[in-house]
Formats: sequence, C-alpha cells, structure tokens
Amino acid sequence: MASAKDTATFFQHGTSSQFEQVLKLYPQALKLKAEQKTKKPEELIKLDNWYQNELPKKIKSRGKDAHMLHEELVQTMKWKQIRGKFYPQLSYLVKVNTPRAVMQETKKAFRKLPNLEQAITALSNLKGVGTTMASALLAAASPESAPFMADECLMAIPEIEGIDYTTREYLKFVNHIQAVVDRLKSEDNKNTIAWSPHKVELAIWTHYVVSKLKPDLLSHISIENGNSVAPVSAVHQNGDLLDATTSDESNQGPLNGKTGVLDEDTTTSFTEDSLDKPSTPIITNEETNDSIVSDSTNDSNVGGKRSLDEDDSNSEEQPSSKKSKEDIGDK
Repeated sequence: MASAKDTATFFQHGTSSQFEQVLKLYPQALKLKAEQKTKKPEELIKLDNWYQNELPKKIKSRGKDAHMLHEELVQTMKWKQIRGKFYPQLSYLVKVNTPRAVMQETKKAFRKLPNLEQAITALSNLKGVGTTMASALLAAASPESAPFMADECLMAIPEIEGIDYTTREYLKFVNHIQAVVDRLKSEDNKNTIAWSPHKVELAIWTHYVVSKLKPDLLSHISIENGNSVAPVSAVHQNGDLLDATTSDESNQGPLNGKTGVLDEDTTTSFTEDSLDKPSTPIITNEETNDSIVSDSTNDSNVGGKRSLDEDDSNSEEQPSSKKSKEDIGDK
C-alpha cells in the first residue's frame, strides 16, 4: 500500500497532466472515504456536492456584499466534521453564533480577500471558527486564492514537519500550494484545467486517500519525476468546481497541544477550532446528521477576536507543542 511519501513525491514532481489525471479520481476517492467514515456514505457525498458546487455559487451571487448565512455556516461545519473527525463542541459553538454575526463577520472577511491573514482574523470573531474552519469558508468563497487546510495535504508537504493549526502555519501551507499552482501553470503543455490553490489541494487529497484506500487506481499514473500519464476514464465535469460526487477532506487530527492521537469518532471539548467553553451543557445528536439548523438557533453573543497564532486563546490552556506527522500518520 502506498504511503504518504508517495504523495509527497507527487506533490513535488507531479506534472499538470498527472495532477489532472489524479483530480479525475476525486469522485472515487470521496466515495472510498465516505464508505470508510460513515454508515451512510451518500450523506457525505451529498454534503460535499453542496460545499463544492452550490455554496460557492451562492456566495458569489451576493456580489460585492458576499457573505454566508447562519445555516450555511452550520452546514459547512457538518461537512467538515463528517469528512474528518467529529467534535460535538464545534457543532455547538457554531450554532450559538447569531445570524447577524455570521453575516457581518463573513462579509467583513470576504472583503479582505485575497488577504488571507486579515480574512481569517475577521472569521475568528465567530465562535467555533478556528484556522481550519476558516480555511474551509475561504476555500468556498475564494477557491482561486484559498486552499482548505486538510491534514492529508499537510502530510504530503515535506517541508512541513509537524501539524500546527495556526494562521501562521496556514499561510506557510498556502505558499507551498501556490508554488505548485505556479509550477503547473508554467508548463508548456496545454492545460485543460485552470489550476487554483483549491484544485491543487483537492488533487493532493485525492492522491493521499486513493493511495491509502485503493492504490490500484493509481497504477496507470506515474508520479515519479514527471513521467508520462496513462488515460483515466473518470471525467472532471466542471472547470472551477467538481461534480455532484465530490468533496474535500478535513481530517481533524490531534490538535494544538493535544498529547494523544484521537480516533475518528473521538469527542473532545476543545479542538483547534474551539473558542470558549460553553456555559450550558452540550446536547448533541450529530450521529443522525439532521438537516441544517435554522437562523433562530441559539442567539448567544459572538466570541472575541483571537490571536493569529492561537486558535484556542479563549479556551483552557493547551500545551504548545506541534503534533508530528508520525503521531498523526494514517490514523
């Protein structure tokens, strides 16, 4: 079975043609991941189609006042949690944001684009929104400048030695992804895909997932030092987005200062996206993955702005050490 090192080779040496062939495997990679993650794989597939295709169009349709609605924030968190690790605290926190706060802060953030650092600062005013969740929101609003901070992609970048969910680390991650975008665009061959940070991130995620779950799908794709690529039968249907069976993976691994490795279904009160510990008990029923929460859900006050380098500045104190790639591995 292929390892993360193989995806690192793909990341460093893959050509535009090779990235395109891998990206075409995305629907199959998503299905494989969904079948591994949940008893209802069709739910993740449906959520992913919404995140990849419908949400960006809705945001863009709002023009200069581009923003997100409360139910869209909640739905994005649901997508992120089903794709990665599930933490009930995050589901609770995003729901207690008021509809007005969600609209105001996302509008403020999207106006800061393409300045990702300032955009994340604005999004950090929302409860439950840390760097990883913020990257999901920005990737939907501006895929041409913001990739999603998926663990699988972080694991594939040799220069990133440990997983550290901070704005500073995200900006480094963006720089590495943008370097690949520039490399793919600079090739002499005729590109059939307009490469963006989000598309490159999706291709890397696809390679990582497929190499882990069904490496045979990569048997016709040479990933060493720019060798040629054999045709792949899957079809990429949309220039900017993906078809109805596509997704992103946010694999929420051990987070800011967590000393143990958390399993897929582990629950914890504090993650890289948590802000304040709620004063009321958390009541969760996320396993049923109910429909979107309405705008009237929990109109509590919005959390305060946080330091760019501390996703959990308002939560209980956490150890400051990074999680190494060996700690996370293929958990």
